[in-house]
Amino acid sequence: MIYFVATPIGNLKDITLRALETLRKADVIFCEDTRHTLKLLSAYEIKKPLRSCHKFNEREAAEKILALSREGKEVAVVSDAGMPLISDPGGLAAKFFRENGEPFTVIPGACAFVCALALSAMPSDKFLFAGFLPDRAGERRELLLRLKDYPETLIFHAAPQDLDKYLAEMYAVFGERRACAVREITKIHEESRSFLLSEGLGGEKRGEYVLLVEGAEKRAENPLNALPPREHIKKYMDEGLSKKDALKKTAQDRGVSKSALYRDAIDL
Repeated sequence: MIYFVATPIGNLKDITLRALETLRKADVIFCEDTRHTLKLLSAYEIKKPLRSCHKFNEREAAEKILALSREGKEVAVVSDAGMPLISDPGGLAAKFFRENGEPFTVIPGACAFVCALALSAMPSDKFLFAGFLPDRAGERRELLLRLKDYPETLIFHAAPQDLDKYLAEMYAVFGERRACAVREITKIHEESRSFLLSEGLGGEKRGEYVLLVEGAEKRAENPLNALPPREHIKKYMDEGLSKKDALKKTAQDRGVSKSALYRDAIDL
């Protein structure tokens, strides 16, 4: 049997009795970083063979896990912290097991973004978890443009060196909104700081962050959005705007990039 096991996100006491029971009975444990997992196991006097399962070898590791499970072995899969698959390795492996008809289950526990949502005191009845933003600036902007009209609380993961850059890009796309940066969850220096996107987050950036951003205000639907994109652009051009400005304004109305509308305007 295969078990995806949640592990603590900071405080080693945040592990369930069932998770400890599963790790103790496992024949082998596949983990993101063997050195990191060894510290957790040592704290609870658990000695088990450790194998690597990280983003660079996940498919190969999944094949080994499947083979071991079919031999009747008990296999646990963990990430460095929190729930495997959630901004961590495991998604490719789970898909591989499902495609091959191999059963697996989950041993629930700590999850950083859920804890951060509670600490932020931002609306939590509905939210959208976006995880880590893309590395390329153009892809980040495209994603932020797609998210800017969502009314739900938006949740991201961010490394400390990227935080200022991300906040500036969010302000450029979203405009003024409330935000909250949460770090060191469950640890001694746990911190939850609220601020406006225009202000940014001052001070030294240390540790991994969960960044939460207020959702968009509900606004009246522009009646022009009911038109086909080509007619929408033409309407603005008929009012005197240049094609470039009409294209830009139509993209803003519809919450899409200008490039997505380029074909509709090419012969106007």
